[in-house]
Amino acid sequence: MSCEDAQQLVQHLVQMASEGYRILTWNGLGFDFDILAEESSATAACKERALGHVDMMFHAFCFLGFPIGLDKAAQGMGLPGKPAGMSGEKAPRLWAQGKFDQVLGYVAQDVRVALAIAQACDQRRSLKWVTRKGDTKSIPLKNGWLSAKNAMQLPLPDTSWMSNPIPRKDFNAWLSSC
Repeated sequence: MSCEDAQQLVQHLVQMASEGYRILTWNGLGFDFDILAEESSATAACKERALGHVDMMFHAFCFLGFPIGLDKAAQGMGLPGKPAGMSGEKAPRLWAQGKFDQVLGYVAQDVRVALAIAQACDQRRSLKWVTRKGDTKSIPLKNGWLSAKNAMQLPLPDTSWMSNPIPRKDFNAWLSSC
């Protein structure tokens, strides 16, 4: 995307939010909005949208102290997940190889999966995911999803059992560095 394209995307997100739409991502606070702020030079607008939007992964991270993968959440919720053999790590390489349709299909599926997870969680009032060990775990969502700003207000979870816990600032440090 050009800087102008990125600025248009920011303006579209601002407009949609002003019309009452809820912006929803999976790791948008720690990745998408950070990149969009840098590429668009619309830092203030990106910060505002980042704090006001719902980042489901960040909400779960603030509650648990560790991130959950989108595909693992889809599995836990009984939903179709990512396309087989594709990952976010492969997308830049495939794009550079000119495999645009494959990358765009992957990104579109991520959007569909995130929306399906959000809708299922809203109905069930909980998020379920499959752990690395293959167990199914869940967290309650009695009041639904929190905005990133409100998720930051959750008490820090007990991460004393972890050898190298991820600090929250790893997801939101860009908000104060810009």
